[in-house]
Amino acid sequence: MLDISPAEWTAILLSLRVAVMATLVATPFGIALAWLLARKDFWGKPVLDALVHLPLVLPPVVTGYLLLLTFGRRGLVGSFLADHLGIVFAFRWTGAALACGLMSFPLLVRPIRLSIEAIDRRLEQAAETLGAAPWKVFFTVTLPLALPGVLAGMVLGFAKAIGEFGATITFVSNIPGETQTISSAIYSLIQTPDGDAAAGRLVIVSIVLALGALIAAEWFARRAIARLHGN
Repeated sequence: MLDISPAEWTAILLSLRVAVMATLVATPFGIALAWLLARKDFWGKPVLDALVHLPLVLPPVVTGYLLLLTFGRRGLVGSFLADHLGIVFAFRWTGAALACGLMSFPLLVRPIRLSIEAIDRRLEQAAETLGAAPWKVFFTVTLPLALPGVLAGMVLGFAKAIGEFGATITFVSNIPGETQTISSAIYSLIQTPDGDAAAGRLVIVSIVLALGALIAAEWFARRAIARLHGN
């Protein structure tokens, strides 16, 4: 049961590669948006907030189809990237990372936003009073205090990216060794005669990865609360 085959290892390692890349690329954008939503009031803020969380409520297939229309080889953005920069997302592992990053983005942003909102603004104002520039206040006061929340968001985003299926298979298909992640491999195996054992092994791996990520996210969240209360 636990004898993982080379093909299964390929799917596992590809899932980890996609999830890590999606998380690393999405994190700077997530921090920026979380700060914007937590610290600024502006016209259209509810709309932006809704757009950030839209992937959570849209059917994943719809998100994948929109990605295909936008970043596909003939898409509005995809054709330009392919023709002028040689960057192709559709049916590539990079496209899987893009889909996973988009689907996990709301789970990345939410803990970071809550962590920033919980920071006492008087600490930031004190730094400004001492002559620190806004960017310096952010990097020396806000971001360090919000770091546990940032890490919690990254872990949750990583966990979501590991398990993403609908948007990924719609956008980049299910190509072994290129775009076949754990979820799409399980989907293929349960439709294959005698594939139950292999599917079971990948299910166990998925559960272990998800549990580990959730436990880590909870630990970081507790650290954030303790740090903000001075414990």
